[in-house]
Amino acid sequence: MNHTNTEKKTKPVAPKVKELIANTKSVILATVDAEGNPNSSYAPFVQVEQTFYILVSFMARHTKNLSEGRKTSVMFIEDESATKQIYARERLTLEATTSQIERDSEIWNNVIAKLKENHGKVVDVISEMGDFILIALQPVKGSYVNGFGSAYFVDSNLEIIEHRNDVNHQSK
Repeated sequence: MNHTNTEKKTKPVAPKVKELIANTKSVILATVDAEGNPNSSYAPFVQVEQTFYILVSFMARHTKNLSEGRKTSVMFIEDESATKQIYARERLTLEATTSQIERDSEIWNNVIAKLKENHGKVVDVISEMGDFILIALQPVKGSYVNGFGSAYFVDSNLEIIEHRNDVNHQSK
């Protein structure tokens, strides 16, 4: 059975993009290597204005992919233990460009201080290790979902562009 626009639809839930980000301590990363092989991982992050920053080690596969500016997607997702419906977890998925921040630059120092504030003294230790680099993740576009029938397109400023009502669910 096809659901059409004339049938009753689930009312979208008001978007809470900024609240989801504020309640999340790490971001899920999806990257690809030079051969196009996918890799997923995660990293603690901080947000400064509209940019997200992660401190990652070259010992991790995703770091090389990130540092070489390959296609990257990031996801912020509601904790499983907090969700009411596992199929409808609140989530924000973004395509992002990446750039490496120069060690000991003003941006490096400011972001490292914020990482330490948010994630503790371990940042002092790992930021001094030579294999750790700071990566900026700049959102390009994405999508935000906060329930059944409640999905939105998001722009590079993390603002809702429009409700994704152009696709109807189908059932057998």
